[in-house]
Amino acid sequence: MALEHANDTTIDTLIGKGITLVDFWASWCGPCRMFGPIFEATSNKMPDVTFIKFEIDEANRRTPVKYGIRSIPSVLAFKDGELVEARTGLMDEDTLIDWINELKGTN
Repeated sequence: MALEHANDTTIDTLIGKGITLVDFWASWCGPCRMFGPIFEATSNKMPDVTFIKFEIDEANRRTPVKYGIRSIPSVLAFKDGELVEARTGLMDEDTLIDWINELKGTN
């Protein structure tokens, strides 16, 4: 599945069935810029998972507050619309894939 982009208005409609990962990031964040290509490459390898990027900026404050985002990059994992886990910090591709497989129950 293609990488989606969300904001405060669209996020709730994009978190739906199956596993969804939401990457909270900012353009000024170095680790976020490093993680972005990893997140996107993984999205191309796992078409059965929804990958969403959510840029934290002045116009998008409601959602980070709702989910308690205190540092970035932060990735929230949802199953069928329900938050199940959150991870903060830079992850390599293998770590991200392993986490997704754990969420799927295939590890």
